[in-house]
Amino acid sequence: MHNAARGRIQISEPALDADAFEAVRRVLESGWLVQGPQTEAFEKAFALRHCTKRAVAVSSCTAALHLALLAVGVGPGDEVLVPAFTWVATANAVRYCNAQPVLVDVLPDTYNIDPAAVAAALTPRTRAVIPVHLFGLCADMDALRAGLPEGTAIVEDAACAAGAAYRGRSAGSLGDIGCFSFHPRKSITTGEGGMVTTDSDERASLVASLRNHGLERAPGASAAGLDSVYRVGFNYRMTDFQAALGLAQLPRLDDFLAERERWAAWYRRELSDLQWLGLPAAPAGHRHAWQSFVCVVADNSPVSRDALIDYLESRGIGTRPGTHAVSELPAYRTLSGCRSADYPVAARLHRNSIALPLHNRMTPADFERVVEAMHETLRGG
Repeated sequence: MHNAARGRIQISEPALDADAFEAVRRVLESGWLVQGPQTEAFEKAFALRHCTKRAVAVSSCTAALHLALLAVGVGPGDEVLVPAFTWVATANAVRYCNAQPVLVDVLPDTYNIDPAAVAAALTPRTRAVIPVHLFGLCADMDALRAGLPEGTAIVEDAACAAGAAYRGRSAGSLGDIGCFSFHPRKSITTGEGGMVTTDSDERASLVASLRNHGLERAPGASAAGLDSVYRVGFNYRMTDFQAALGLAQLPRLDDFLAERERWAAWYRRELSDLQWLGLPAAPAGHRHAWQSFVCVVADNSPVSRDALIDYLESRGIGTRPGTHAVSELPAYRTLSGCRSADYPVAARLHRNSIALPLHNRMTPADFERVVEAMHETLRGG
């Protein structure tokens, strides 16, 4: 029997239980649907879990990145260093601030931003750098920080890294400000949604104002009065039923990550004999969140990355490229004059990376089926 007949294995599925559904139901029945008590509770719990003083919930991680950059003072004429291999939102958020994203290459083993490339790309206009904790692995923050001039802001793109850690410190607490995603491919989800984390009350208050049209309560104003608008803001609010969904899952985050870690180790062991497949790194001193298990097909492999994706799809196994190189996207080639040769590692990952299914709804039989299909690739099943 063809494996596809046994049911499709999705690239990702949210692990929602009865408590999560009940939490959403209670909010819907309450009638308070947007940015209310559940949002505030989610913010406090998320900040506590990630060891930051403040957390501010927003509508997406893209919104979080936009507001975080504004909060550290990025504006017209500034440059922000961005890894060339990342989801395009990282670079887009810089453009939202009318600043210039400057792409730098990534490391071939971790797929994260290359600190040496960052140091080489610095100019007097560099205002900030965005290390992306790609696929749940924190960037090398010590090496990155060592090469930065004083006053250069570090905005963590921790979209994939809820619960991750670097040398005992939580993602989102490693820079000046952090940004998280709750997209359905993440370990905990609110559908869409994001979070900004920081130890700065001033930055948190600015983000909270900007997410809500720039509204702010004047000092000493009556609680009965309308807030005033002190700056041009946005509608980047999280709904209260989204927050309730995230809050219900947050206590399970460490269990989710432990399960993903076990199966990532199993994948690494069971796929280690495939000489044409590079496996993701798991460096000492990191707690990898394993949002995705991203491998790299060798340039001289007997099977191409795209052919491998097609084969796995034919076996009912969902997969996709790891992510894209911003330098390979038409919009950025046109606007910034990017060339593949300037970012050779990112360009190779763009061509050859592949994410295998890894999520908390998979069964042992699902994982075994993926490994079986990977070994059968060259035999054509």
